[in-house]
Amino acid sequence: MHIWVDADACPAVIKEILIRASRRTSLPLTFIANHAIKVPADNQIQFIQVASGFDMADNEIASRVQVKDLVITADIPLANDVIDRGGICLSPRGELMDKSNIAARLTMRNFMDTMRSSGVDTGGQNAFNHRDRMQFANQLDKIIQSSL
Repeated sequence: MHIWVDADACPAVIKEILIRASRRTSLPLTFIANHAIKVPADNQIQFIQVASGFDMADNEIASRVQVKDLVITADIPLANDVIDRGGICLSPRGELMDKSNIAARLTMRNFMDTMRSSGVDTGGQNAFNHRDRMQFANQLDKIIQSSL
């Protein structure tokens, strides 16, 4: 299993958890973003910078993901592409996205997008908190253990 990270909007604390997990398990970890990010000097951890532009990092991840790879993203359309390719998706808040729930998530995302474009203030997500971090770490451990 290779771990791919949609790093443009990934919280720093999640990046740290992923780096520790990669070092502990020797799983390859790749951060992909359209801006430079610092990654530790480590053989199994790398960073790929893509050109700026809409969905450039998402497209790069989707083109590289293979069956059983894990992708960390909050992007629902990217998650759908990854799942179609046989990958596993986990949001930075620890929400597992799979064939059983991705269609509903896409529908809700599209509905909320329509609401926002018609001028409705739909609010936003709550601030990232300790509970989100713990849920992510727990889900990540489960996924890694099932892959080893």
